[in-house]
Amino acid sequence: MKLYIKSLETYFILVCSLITFCANAQQDPEYTQYMYNTMAVNPAYAGSTGTLEAALLYRSQWVGISGAPETQSFSIQAPLSNEKIGLGLSIVNDKIGPSDELYLDGNFAYSLPLGYEKRLAFGLKAGMRMLNIDWSKGRYYDPNDVLLNQNIDNQAKLAIGAGIYYYTDKWYVGASVPSFIQSSYYDDVQESVDYDRMHYYFMGGYVFDLSPSLKFKPAFLVKAVTGAPLTADISANFMIAEKFVAGASYRTDDSVSLLAGFQISQSFYIGYAFDYTVSDLNKYNDGTHEIILRYQFNKGERKIKSPRFF
Repeated sequence: MKLYIKSLETYFILVCSLITFCANAQQDPEYTQYMYNTMAVNPAYAGSTGTLEAALLYRSQWVGISGAPETQSFSIQAPLSNEKIGLGLSIVNDKIGPSDELYLDGNFAYSLPLGYEKRLAFGLKAGMRMLNIDWSKGRYYDPNDVLLNQNIDNQAKLAIGAGIYYYTDKWYVGASVPSFIQSSYYDDVQESVDYDRMHYYFMGGYVFDLSPSLKFKPAFLVKAVTGAPLTADISANFMIAEKFVAGASYRTDDSVSLLAGFQISQSFYIGYAFDYTVSDLNKYNDGTHEIILRYQFNKGERKIKSPRFF
């Protein structure tokens, strides 16, 4: 049995590693505090905290630039009485330029216990994408162009995705594809409607107990889209006395970030992140602000010891 579990763990990590070699161009919403909003990236996370959890996130990107991205996200997830099954709902509203895109997804996860506080979860995501574009809110390269004068109203497309997530009481690793189905999206560079490409995500993190009152967690999120270079978010956070969180992160060729959080009560956590753009775009914006509020019902002692970090 131990040999079987070890082989399954090795196979899982190899599969995750292979996924990272697929190439990338970011089209889905992105988050600096991805470690506290994991189900938005990987459906297999649903139910992994062992309790009902809800998270509300607001992100205002590249402040000072007209039509810059703005994202609101709400998610709720919990395990069923059968702890192997987790369910979740995520709603994301993503605005950029003249476009407004709504993501509505149901998430299902099934986990297998692989030993003491080790679980391997498989997740499925199913939902829809709804795209609206009002060209009067954007710029016109040619006001006589018919394509730039035909608004898009509630264009709906099906979305089906999947993920895998392996976690213990100290570390986690996961891989996911948010949607296997191609759908329309607004390309802010070309200022036109295009079809998105397959997205791949690979994540991981480890919690170190530096002292009874100090924890340290490095984490990463690699994003890949067919036809473009890989991008990665690398973060390092400290938790002090189970109350305060402080850290920093770096997004390749894009930004550096400062993160801070406070455990208001046993159930409520609030976090803030500020991104400073390191590309040439920093001349034209005043940074990015992101706020997250998370609520967790109290958990029994049988659950994972450090859920606030993941």
